[in-house]
Amino acid sequence: MSWLGHGNPDDHGIALRVDDVTKTFKVYDERATSLKQFIAMGGRNKYEEFEALRNVSFEVPVGEAVGIIGHNGSGKSTLLKCMAKILTPNAGSITINKRMAALLELGAGFHPELSGRDNVFLNAAILGMSRPDIARRFDDIVAFSELERFIDTPVKTYSSGMYVRLAFAVAINVDPDLLLIDEILAVGDVTFQQKCMEKFVQFRNEGRTLVLVTHDTSSVRNFCDRAIWIDHGEVKADGSPADVIDEYTETMLEAQAAADGSMRRGDGPLRVTKVDVLVSDTRMDRVRTGDDVTFRVHFETPEPVANPVFSLSIASLTGIPVTAPSSRDARAVPVSVDGKGHVDIAVRDLSLIPGSYTIHTEVSGWSRQHLYDHLQHARTFDVLAGDSSEIDGLVTLRPTWTWSGDGVSSEIYDRALPPSPDDDGIT
Repeated sequence: MSWLGHGNPDDHGIALRVDDVTKTFKVYDERATSLKQFIAMGGRNKYEEFEALRNVSFEVPVGEAVGIIGHNGSGKSTLLKCMAKILTPNAGSITINKRMAALLELGAGFHPELSGRDNVFLNAAILGMSRPDIARRFDDIVAFSELERFIDTPVKTYSSGMYVRLAFAVAINVDPDLLLIDEILAVGDVTFQQKCMEKFVQFRNEGRTLVLVTHDTSSVRNFCDRAIWIDHGEVKADGSPADVIDEYTETMLEAQAAADGSMRRGDGPLRVTKVDVLVSDTRMDRVRTGDDVTFRVHFETPEPVANPVFSLSIASLTGIPVTAPSSRDARAVPVSVDGKGHVDIAVRDLSLIPGSYTIHTEVSGWSRQHLYDHLQHARTFDVLAGDSSEIDGLVTLRPTWTWSGDGVSSEIYDRALPPSPDDDGIT
């Protein structure tokens, strides 16, 4: 069995191929801690085989950014370690056709007694750089880490943030064609995170290949060309980030609801049965910024309920609330409801910017002291780019930009892409 290969002529255009990979671990029920105990146990330790990966296969074309998602224990980190040659699969093969660097455990090769300077040379050598290459890139590495004042100080005196910055600066300057990344987009402070993201964007623009393992689905949605969902060691879904993340999120929410029942509370009898997102009376999973959208909340009750108050809240998938309209605040409470029905909450010119959102619903009595039904994560939906040019935040205020001043040209630079390296903006 060949588990790692390089330069297969048949793999033209493929940076990474994972072919039918299986990885198992021994999980010991009871392990002897002495020779006497080992003999008493019949000369063997009792264990079970745990299959972390099972027949995993996929290809990553050159220049593609792929996000691998999954719950804790799903096998995604094991897969990344197999691709990074840290673990050896029990079956199957992994073929690497490009120069690879893995950003896994940052600073794993650092020696605490050595200075930052010495550790740069040591760690870069571990990552495959020659000493002349390290010397040539040394100033860039230190500048990226922003640790010029401390580079000759032993790293045991560094704070955790300084340690991570230097380790990342070394790893990112190995200059790989294929970069494997494990949950490192959240390292350091906000400024350093932005610098890391800019570096990844630069890599993408240069046509390099990236594989990102993360719990942060928003990073995968916004940064990756493709998503792969690993579930209990198998590929559950492989496709566009929006489709795969939606399926993953809905499955996780359903599993949570089934496990602890915390997704719904209230003593009835009025209950919300489902929520639809409508554009021009058509049910949609994806809408656009600027659309006229109707949120239709379906309900049912076996007996009349007087003066029910309906509330609907919209939040980002990370839990940040955006808005929470209430029928009582809007003076739109019916005298009573009975049987099945629905209420429409119409929103003109939707101001949400592109992203994924979740809807929570609540029905209570007029005083809001009696909770009939609270349904957490009633549904999720995506917002795609529409009439807004903003990409950060949650909502658009639709600002207008007006320039003035003696030195301001009357023409507006209207390129869709940033200026080329030769276009420095100097006139």
